[in-house]
Amino acid sequence: MSRSIVRQSKFRHVFGQNVKAEQGYDDIRVSKVTWDSSFCAVNPKFLAVIVESSGGGAFLVLPISKTGRVDKNYPLVVGHSGPVLDIDWCPHDDNILASCSEDCTAMVWQIPDHVLTRPVTDPVVVLEGHSKRVGIVTWHPTARNILLTAGSDNLVIIWNVGTGEPLISMDDHPDLIYSISWNRNGSLFCTTCKDRRLRVCDPRKREVVATNFEEPIALLELDTSNGVLLPYYDADANMVYLCGKGDSSIRYFEITDEPPYVHYLSTFSSKEPQRGMGFMPKRGVDVSKCEIARLFKLLDKKCEPITMTVPRKSDLFQDDLYPDTAGPEPAMEPEEWLDGRDEDPILVSLRDGYVPPKSRELKVAKKNVLDSRPTTRRSMSVLDTNSLPPQLLERLLEEIQNLKATVLSQEKRICDLENKLSQYTNGTD
Repeated sequence: MSRSIVRQSKFRHVFGQNVKAEQGYDDIRVSKVTWDSSFCAVNPKFLAVIVESSGGGAFLVLPISKTGRVDKNYPLVVGHSGPVLDIDWCPHDDNILASCSEDCTAMVWQIPDHVLTRPVTDPVVVLEGHSKRVGIVTWHPTARNILLTAGSDNLVIIWNVGTGEPLISMDDHPDLIYSISWNRNGSLFCTTCKDRRLRVCDPRKREVVATNFEEPIALLELDTSNGVLLPYYDADANMVYLCGKGDSSIRYFEITDEPPYVHYLSTFSSKEPQRGMGFMPKRGVDVSKCEIARLFKLLDKKCEPITMTVPRKSDLFQDDLYPDTAGPEPAMEPEEWLDGRDEDPILVSLRDGYVPPKSRELKVAKKNVLDSRPTTRRSMSVLDTNSLPPQLLERLLEEIQNLKATVLSQEKRICDLENKLSQYTNGTD
C-alpha cells in the first residue's frame, strides 16, 4: 500500500489574519490615479499612502502606532505639481522617503519623528532628469543614498541623493518599464517591460546582461483575472506573497532549491478588493507572536494590516523562524558602489525585538551639480590668495568662520526645538 509523502516545512501552516478594526487606519482617501504601483509603503516607524489631492500630488504619512480614524485635516506631504505615482522608504533611514510623479520629477523627503502638525512642503532634494512622468522609485538595498528612478521616457536613472546628481543613465528599454527590483546586494536589477521581456541589467556596466530566459523553472496558473500582480519576496523565509490589484485574496508560496521549486501554501481571502499593498520589512514584525510577515491592504477609504503567523505553542524566541535579517545600516558608501564594490546587507538579530533609531538628518551637498554648471565665479579653494591684501584675506577668512559657526548653532537650535516638539506631541514632557 502506497502512502503519500507530505513535504516537511515549518511554513506549511502559516495563516493570515486581519487585525482588530481599531488597529486599522480609517478615512484615508486612497489615490484613484491609473497606475500600477502599490500606492503604499511601510516601515517600522511609518505608514505612507498615496492619496487624492487637489492642486497637485500628495501622500499621507502616519506613525505606525497612530491607528483608528484619520482626521480629514491631517497634514499631508505635498510638493509635486502632478499626481504622485510611487513611494519608497529608504532601507537605511526610517525617516527618509522618496516619491515620484507625473510632473517628471522624483523627490526625497525627511519625515520628523513627531506627529505632523502642518503639511510637509519642502523636499530635501528634487531630482530632475526625466522628460516624461516618473513611475518607479526604488532604493539600493546596501549602498547609502543610491536611488533608482524609471520614467515613461523608458529611461532608468540612478542618483546619489547626497549630492543630487545622476550617476548612471540607461536607455536599453524600447517601451514602458512596468517594474524594477534590485538583487540582494544591489549589483544587478531586474526589469519587466511592455514588450513582454524580462531583463537583468548591470547598471555599472550600463548593459543588459540577460533577457528572455528560455524556460521558467516553474509555471503556475493562478486565475483568469487581468489585474496587476504585486509580488513580495521574503528572503529570510524564502516565501513569495502575490497580491492582485482588484483581487480580494493574497496567495503565498514557499520557494525551494529542489523541483518543483515553487510550493503553494495557502490563500488569505477577505471580502473587499485591494487597491494597493504595503509590505513591512522583517525588522518590523512582532517576533513574540511568531509573526513572519505583515501586509497593509489598501481599500477605497482605509488600510487594513494583515498578519501572517506560524502557529507555535512556545513563548520563547523561535530561532528557526527568524534568522538574522537586513538591518538599517548601509554596507557601503555611494562612491564605493560606483567603483565596483558589492556587499550583502548588514544583518541584525531580532531576538530582543527591534527598536527603530531616532531620526538622522539627510544632508545634501550639491557640489557636483553646481560644478557641472557654467559659472564665472571662483571658489575660495581656487582663488589666488597672493593677489589679495593680507588684511582683506584675514577679514574674509574670519567672516567665513563666523558664518560657519552661526550655521552650526542654528542647526543645533533646530534639532533641540524638534526634540522638544516631539516630546510635547508624544506626551512625554
